[in-house]
Amino acid sequence: MAALLRGLRSGGRALWVFAAPTTTHHPQFAKLRKGLHCAAVRLQDESKYDKTSSSTSSSSSTSGFVHDHSEQDTTEASQQASAAEEGSRPNTSYQDQSGEQEEEYETEEQLQTRILTAAVEFVPLYGWSMEAIAAGAETIGLSSASTGMFDNGAGELVLHFVAQCNSKLTESLADQHNQVQVGQAEKKTTAEFLRDAVETRLRMHIPYIESWPKAMSILLLPHNIPDSLKHLCSLVDDIWYYAGDRSTDMNWYTKRAALTGIFNTTELVMIQDSSEDFQDTWAFLENRIQDVVNMAGTVKKVQATGEAAVQGLMGAAITLKNLTGLNLRR
Repeated sequence: MAALLRGLRSGGRALWVFAAPTTTHHPQFAKLRKGLHCAAVRLQDESKYDKTSSSTSSSSSTSGFVHDHSEQDTTEASQQASAAEEGSRPNTSYQDQSGEQEEEYETEEQLQTRILTAAVEFVPLYGWSMEAIAAGAETIGLSSASTGMFDNGAGELVLHFVAQCNSKLTESLADQHNQVQVGQAEKKTTAEFLRDAVETRLRMHIPYIESWPKAMSILLLPHNIPDSLKHLCSLVDDIWYYAGDRSTDMNWYTKRAALTGIFNTTELVMIQDSSEDFQDTWAFLENRIQDVVNMAGTVKKVQATGEAAVQGLMGAAITLKNLTGLNLRR
């Protein structure tokens, strides 16, 4: 096809030259030149049309090729944009103080805390047991097999509950202290403050009072005593601190050891109290609090807090053993 077009173009040029005007004016030659000139023009027009068609076809073919690549480039660009958008989406990361990104993962300890917090709600149904922990795990979407995370089982559940209650009380005491500081509340006497703090803390046991003797016996198991003692000492220290005690002499030990004993004995009275709203327990507490306030100013010497608190716990353990098997809420 290309060879034919080249031939037509060459023939057209030859005819055009041959048909070009000359100096000859013979009529026959004029007619011949006119005919040849028309033929040459017609051939040139056909040649131009063929070139245009070929160029258009080539352009269409090239355009199709470019279009295909353009679509491919567009698809690739779209995929890259999607990947970039995916990479820019927020994840569970956070910036530390240095501005560096760090992944935020739930630690095993945090997961255990969530399970135990949920498990406390099932204590009235299952008691302080692995069954309560399994039920708590299921409520947050985990398998009951998650109980395998707890080596100490029921002990960890009771200790978690104690720590949770202590934290609530400390927050309440701090709030009361702030209100007094800004003049929004009247300052209580030391005796009133101690009585109200201990009562508030012990009232947290009421929803679980039927099973609390079991919880106390779990806390007094040898492997749980160190943590039980730690929570108790922390509780007593916080109460005295917000009561305004800033002593640095032997009274510091005296007051804390005495309040530890009062808390333990009042707790034992409470699990045996059948009076309405535990009124006998609160009357017992008020009497003991007044005794400790009076005693704190006169006692000159006491053993270290740790030893005194351990003795208080041992006394509670002996009393609890004596009560074991009895209907404590009769």
